[in-house]
Amino acid sequence: MEQSILFSTKKILGIAEDYTVFDHDIITHINTAFSILTQLGVGPAEGFMIEDESAVWGDYINPPDHQYNSVKSYVYLKTRQLFDPPQTSYLITAMEKQINELEWRLNVHREETGWTDPDPDPIDPDAHENAAYFSNMRAWRRWVDNGTREDLRGLRG
Repeated sequence: MEQSILFSTKKILGIAEDYTVFDHDIITHINTAFSILTQLGVGPAEGFMIEDESAVWGDYINPPDHQYNSVKSYVYLKTRQLFDPPQTSYLITAMEKQINELEWRLNVHREETGWTDPDPDPIDPDAHENAAYFSNMRAWRRWVDNGTREDLRGLRG
């Protein structure tokens, strides 16, 4: 049987499954962690959130995925940081460093496996050549009109 996201997070926080007083708060913080993961590009592209104990980890990410345990740890740490932060600055700093490292590692893994070129080639192969041609012509026109000695990059010669 798969583990409930809410119950497993409550267990890490030291709260019994049947103690439901803080469920709304914990669910809110879990969903905040999922929102951050979505912004990092981890998990379903449309986002993910839980409403009760019925959501399981397999609904979000499948166990064979290399990110499975990192995602679980991240959700636990982020929820703990928001719900029950440590009392000393040393522990707060240690927790923040763990969260930052997990965010970095999850982001690097996503870039290695699902990277999308943010600046793809133009659809029209001649468009790139035309843009360069007209840019060079503008530089040439400046040289002719101004009587200056600029090369094609706009630098004085």
